[in-house]
Amino acid sequence: MKHPIGSYPRVRVQDDGRQVVTQAGSVLLVETVRKTGLGQAVSQALAPWRKPRAVHDPGKILLDVALAVALGGDCLADVAMLRCEPAVFGPVASDPTVSRLIDTLAASGEKALQAIRSARAEVRSRAWLLAGKNAPDTDGQVTVDLDGVLVIAHSDKQDA
Repeated sequence: MKHPIGSYPRVRVQDDGRQVVTQAGSVLLVETVRKTGLGQAVSQALAPWRKPRAVHDPGKILLDVALAVALGGDCLADVAMLRCEPAVFGPVASDPTVSRLIDTLAASGEKALQAIRSARAEVRSRAWLLAGKNAPDTDGQVTVDLDGVLVIAHSDKQDA
């Protein structure tokens, strides 16, 4: 199949109340991916890991996992929440397809990480260049403000 599934559908917002999106904030994330060119950059970077007859683009799969995490997911199977909104996220790979890709990328080790890092760096520099004087690195520093939440977990299993 030669039809790339690497992009997200364009979403048009209306206030008529007929079509409702459960994860409306995700539209901003999807639009950021589109406007910055992150989808294309990650797809190109991960092209060597795409199987010849693959239906789903490895770049889109990886971005879908990132979107699922941003929306509160904590495991690969949480891409299912994206599958529920095809008008926003387009076709989303099945759980086994996602797992196989992650296994393949993990087996490639540093080569896959470097491909992803270079795509991110390319897009970040493009986005910051477009931001001009409003770019986060204009003064030579980037400040990251993280809020921490303590999560207490208990297990009766030995060595857990």
